[in-house]
Amino acid sequence: MQFEATVEWRRDGQDFLDQRYSRAHAWRFDGGLVAPASSSPLSVPLPMSDPAGVDPEEALVAAASSCHMLFFLSIAARRGHTVDHYRDHAVGVLGQDERGRMAMTRITLRPAIAFAGSAPPGADELAAIHHAAHAQCYIANSLKTEVVVDAGA
Repeated sequence: MQFEATVEWRRDGQDFLDQRYSRAHAWRFDGGLVAPASSSPLSVPLPMSDPAGVDPEEALVAAASSCHMLFFLSIAARRGHTVDHYRDHAVGVLGQDERGRMAMTRITLRPAIAFAGSAPPGADELAAIHHAAHAQCYIANSLKTEVVVDAGA
């Protein structure tokens, strides 16, 4: 399998060598979605960054969260549990790795899930579904950073 995205940036006449050029760019995906993207204002100050654009760090955190959620939903359905709502406030921490390089050192997923019916999964089964989703998540399996699921309890 292969997945593609097109990332495009243009100088648009700005001076480049002084490092004060816009970092705003576009992400294009196969389904036609074009997402505005930029460096994070935490990495490159305004006005060179566009705070309305998705930055790579946010995208990595969102990808890990989305992947976990999609596997969670599938596993819950196979186990006979109907999920009405899933919301995750995922947080990534950028820091120095063991080699002293800047890296996403931890991603914490904090899913809040509402189930339909009168018999939602108990704490043990919920933990087992999260564990299975984490083990199957392509993104988590691709990262060398720790990805933690803090599902409350």
